[in-house]
Amino acid sequence: MDQGAPHIVPESALPAASSTIELAVHWTPDQVAAFPDLVPQLSPGRTPPSPTELQAILDNEGLHLLVARAPDRDIAGAIALVFYRVPTGLHARIEDLVVSRDHRGQGLGKALVQRAIQVGRQQHAHAIDLTPNPSRMEANRLYLVLGFRDRETNVCGMVLDRPQGPAGSAWSPLPTHSSFLVSSEE
Repeated sequence: MDQGAPHIVPESALPAASSTIELAVHWTPDQVAAFPDLVPQLSPGRTPPSPTELQAILDNEGLHLLVARAPDRDIAGAIALVFYRVPTGLHARIEDLVVSRDHRGQGLGKALVQRAIQVGRQQHAHAIDLTPNPSRMEANRLYLVLGFRDRETNVCGMVLDRPQGPAGSAWSPLPTHSSFLVSSEE
């Protein structure tokens, strides 16, 4: 995939002819300005990415950050598509879909998910997964309409960090190499 230019969803998939879905490649001031509004709408209490953190996200080859621009060219939403390879093949996962309150109901969430599905197919992912919050009824209906189905599985998770207060960010990049020490006494 050419990382040098934004990838734009075909007009037919967009809610309005002048809306666009772009692949973010390098952080821009308007992206940095948009995330302090978008992140709390998605996860209250989480700290939005700084320019350095946003660039680290964009530099991650396994992650595609797609942004929706409203007709006025403001960033109105975003979605992260994460790719990972496991022994059963290449998989994709949708994370952090958010559309600004001011732009909801205009089809931008649907356009973002459709573009993520398109990118997943282009990258030859075996499957694309997401774990929607059950309380987000409208989003759950959208996923069903777009072809996602519940799987017979349990989703388990563990929070490994706690957001810090306004004094600092809890975000830090993962090391490129890590190892786990396993005791034979366990």
